[in-house]
Amino acid sequence: MKPILQLATDRLGIPADYLEPYGRYKAKISLDYLSKLPERPNSKLILVTAISPTPAGEGKTTTTVGLGDALNRIGKQAMVCLREPALGPVFGMKGGAAGGGFAQVVPMEDINLHFTGDFAAIALANNLLAALIDNHIYHGNALGFDVRRITWRRVVDVNDRALRSITVGLGGPGNGFPREDGFDIVVASEIMAIFCLASSLADLKERLGKIVVGYTRDQKPILAQQLKANGALTVLLKDALAPNLVQTLENNPAIIHGGPFANIAHGCNSVIATRSAMKLADYVVTEAGFGADLGAEKFIDIKCRKSGLRPACTVIVATVRALKYHGGIEVPELPKENVAALAKGIVNLERHIDNMRDRFGLPCVVSINQRAEDTPAEVKELQSRLAHKGVKVINARHYAEGGKGATEVAEEVVRLCEQPSKFHFLYEDSLPLWDKMKAIATNIYGASDITADAKIRASIRALQDAGYAHYPVCVAKTQYSFSTDPKLRGAPSGHVVNVREVRLAAGAEFIVMICGDIMTMPGLPVNPASNSIDLDEKGNIVGMF
Repeated sequence: MKPILQLATDRLGIPADYLEPYGRYKAKISLDYLSKLPERPNSKLILVTAISPTPAGEGKTTTTVGLGDALNRIGKQAMVCLREPALGPVFGMKGGAAGGGFAQVVPMEDINLHFTGDFAAIALANNLLAALIDNHIYHGNALGFDVRRITWRRVVDVNDRALRSITVGLGGPGNGFPREDGFDIVVASEIMAIFCLASSLADLKERLGKIVVGYTRDQKPILAQQLKANGALTVLLKDALAPNLVQTLENNPAIIHGGPFANIAHGCNSVIATRSAMKLADYVVTEAGFGADLGAEKFIDIKCRKSGLRPACTVIVATVRALKYHGGIEVPELPKENVAALAKGIVNLERHIDNMRDRFGLPCVVSINQRAEDTPAEVKELQSRLAHKGVKVINARHYAEGGKGATEVAEEVVRLCEQPSKFHFLYEDSLPLWDKMKAIATNIYGASDITADAKIRASIRALQDAGYAHYPVCVAKTQYSFSTDPKLRGAPSGHVVNVREVRLAAGAEFIVMICGDIMTMPGLPVNPASNSIDLDEKGNIVGMF
């Protein structure tokens, strides 16, 4: 690794006075400096997305990093822009999320753990607001909170199912009024979404003030600004809002900032980070969480809609083994050649291609994250089956070779970026909330319809009538399937998507529709990744890959 101050000044021209180092290898870039940088009108934004994720793994972050290195290798000035890993998955099912092999961002251990403290600041801000609500009620409840209709929940950056539903205020009058409450994981907090969508400190403060934290008995909304909370919340987030600069294994600059999940939130790094990278580089490679039906849809319909950002092309990541899984093969059998299962599972990739190209007007390339066990027959089947799509399918070897292994993908990306843009959103702002949800379900998920019980329909109508009709919809559902059933692999069609809960995110300016059995506080698996994470006898962190 190169010292981060040297990398920033030599490669990006950022004076040292505008960098706040966190040790030798990571630093925050001054917001004042970034706000004064001129726009690069020809900077190209490349979106990396993927097929529906599987236990076999796809390597979206690895591909993002490898593509960024490859673009630099072929002579382009490029940066990667990623989300920060959450501790829930790091110690849960997924493990580390800083890329892999020779396509990583470093220092990997720091990035996967506390990094620069951004998530801690977001958690503190969220929980300060929760404390202020209960304190206000304890001291007389001048705003008239109905304690049955407090919507603001507490958060923690650990998967802990025992905290999903709790009771607070027990222990007598000195501890407040007992009421039902619960915890979400930090990445599901509305403050995380606001953090990633805010364009400046002033915008951050305004958005924080618009958070609806509860309702009165006559169901009038109570805002965070009525508690005089948004100033203190902004103070907690002031330093965190500056984007974090690190590097890849090939010493190319990378910005890592913010981290909402795509299955329960909008799944993109911060707007500030992406805009900053586009001022500093000619090509910016970013990713959106999970499959294209979740992350890419929200990247376009929420982040791009709100920020004015426009991707020039998209890269869809897949692996042969993951497609075989979508073809019905279980994980232990995936290393074995199975052309028939691959052919069956390709439908998942085909639908993601169709969605990106036909629903959003984006040119795309398929990057196959090559593995040692992939056979020539399987690769040939994959390429021949997709020939009719008119989309290049390229074997990429960045995991084993770094940027050198992804130069063919980089060259195709450059070619696609020069094509005329046909980019468009899936739906218009003016469409009713119910119809926006239906448009996502029928056009992106392949569903025949959406349903909700009478209470949920009434809540959606109330939000529509209360002035939130123009907000986009953020769907929370399983990432493993186009449907709400995680066991339905491939490309299911004709299913019905049930909306079981609706939440207003007034500060983030979107409506969350929770579908199926998805939880905003995940649990740990039988054998969590934390079982393998340790310090060796020399004090080195091991087991985080």
